[in-house]
Amino acid sequence: MWILIGLLLVAAGVAGFFYMQHTKRELHAMIGTDTLTIPQLEDLRRISDDLGAIGGSDAERLPLGGGGRRAGGFRKVAGVVGTAHPRPEGPLVSEVSKSECVWYRYRIDRQYEHVEYRDGRRHRSKRTEKVVEHTSAEGYALIDEQGRTIGVDPNGTSPDGVEQSVNRFEPHHGRGGHSELFGIRLPAALGGGRDSTLGYEYKEWLIRPGRRMYILGEVHDKIGPLVIGKPEQGGHFLISTRTEHELRADRVQRHKFLAVGVIVAVVGGVAAVIGGLVS
Repeated sequence: MWILIGLLLVAAGVAGFFYMQHTKRELHAMIGTDTLTIPQLEDLRRISDDLGAIGGSDAERLPLGGGGRRAGGFRKVAGVVGTAHPRPEGPLVSEVSKSECVWYRYRIDRQYEHVEYRDGRRHRSKRTEKVVEHTSAEGYALIDEQGRTIGVDPNGTSPDGVEQSVNRFEPHHGRGGHSELFGIRLPAALGGGRDSTLGYEYKEWLIRPGRRMYILGEVHDKIGPLVIGKPEQGGHFLISTRTEHELRADRVQRHKFLAVGVIVAVVGGVAAVIGGLVS
């Protein structure tokens, strides 16, 4: 028993160590990357285009993006600050709260009572299973004080510090063994005939238009206008509603907690294993 507990603690310590290293790399990425304004990024793109036109061959100097410039040749890892702005088609509408937003994620869990028979006796336990989970994939933009915008390609990345718009539990009152979810008829007993649904837990997170944001990623012009997204050659991609200063402080604090936790878990795990072997 003690050996198993010790091995679990050591495994947790190893996992914590790798997470600690990831946190450290994120912090160093923020420290080592310049936060640039949209005009500064536009200037860097123009310089990149001019250098490409001077140093490239005749074929490379052909205007691929219109206006005499080579679209898609600019790459710059940078931090960008602005307020969330909807895409040209307009804001998204979240599924659960029906709120206007630029990004949302929701998850619905079914809570049910599970019944099983052991040793001739009936045992009941409450369990949870995921019914549905979805994250919006549409892009949006950041806009600065002068109305200049840069596109954002979220690429499935979960933003940091987003608003939780829904967190509620609704008891199940369906008749005939069914309930309604976004107009879809669901069985009340997804887990089997001995399970009875207690209710559904709804959770939703979103980013509303106008929310101040900090994004660390790679700025490119593959589609013409500047867009910030996940670096193609690997690297950190952070989307946060917190300021860069707040995000750095969070990573410093997290690294300290993880460092202590790793030491405690590994030392405690090794002691438990040794104790188990001795006994």
